[in-house]
Amino acid sequence: MSYQDRTLTCSDCGAPFTFTSGEQEFYASKGFTNEPRRCPNCRLAKRASGGGGGGSYSSSYGGSREMFSATCASCGKEAKVPFQPRGDKPVYCSDCFRSQGGGSRSSYGGGRSGGYGDSGYGGGRGDRGGYGDRGSYGGRGSRY
Repeated sequence: MSYQDRTLTCSDCGAPFTFTSGEQEFYASKGFTNEPRRCPNCRLAKRASGGGGGGSYSSSYGGSREMFSATCASCGKEAKVPFQPRGDKPVYCSDCFRSQGGGSRSSYGGGRSGGYGDSGYGGGRGDRGGYGDRGSYGGRGSRY
């Protein structure tokens, strides 16, 4: 398909801008079906203000997240955490959390038990886990 430059109007500032044939080809190659609504300057400003849909954590949740102070249960250093500690469970600083295996996906999935150890969530069948022919995880009824 051949593309031709098109003049569009920015939905933010009302200025005309050119949707080039190269941009159209790029949009089509990515499977985008909608034309851009903003001129390049307004797109850049929107992205810089954190209002874009780029999927970054800070922009997805409206800016910075409130952090709470806690004392690390392992080393005693101050830990900043994104939740209000209740006191009934230990809280670790980033270094201690990482050294205890927290934050890594290695304990979930993989292995021959389908992940989650031998706790009954899809383990012990000798396969790699996943959704069985019964429609629920591990094929053991509706646990989720």
